Amino acid sequence: MGITTALCNTFKQELLQGHHAFGTDTFKLALIKSGESGTYDKTTDNYSDVTSNSDEIANTGSYSAGGATLANVAVTGGASADIAFVDFDDVQFTNATIDANGAIIYNSSDSNKAVAVIAFGSTQSSDAGTFTITMPTGATGTAIIRIT
Repeated sequence: MGITTALCNTFKQELLQGHHAFGTDTFKLALIKSGESGTYDKTTDNYSDVTSNSDEIANTGSYSAGGATLANVAVTGGASADIAFVDFDDVQFTNATIDANGAIIYNSSDSNKAVAVIAFGSTQSSDAGTFTITMPTGATGTAIIRIT
């Protein structure tokens, strides 16, 4: 139906309520298949939104249900920087046959609460190869999670 890149509305509220601890919680990225039946955007509030519509990529190669744990979560910025952002390592799924239109980042330590939805803009594919998601860096102004 459609994917729109956005920070999830519930995440913004939960962040202020102290639900998401980027130093200790586990954040994951799951892929949304091409031809998704649901709509994913700022109103998405949980990873289960994707799974209940059967819109997650099927197990293939190193990709399995739930996606990948995001590694090296780093919060950068501060009072003198006028910004704060979260950065994650790039994600790779090897030996995978994938056709994906987007992804969801969620907090698996806190009831799988949605953080962000990412639209790829078109179907991205790999055929028994490596499927890579390159995370933008906050310093360029295109971070996934950036507060200014």
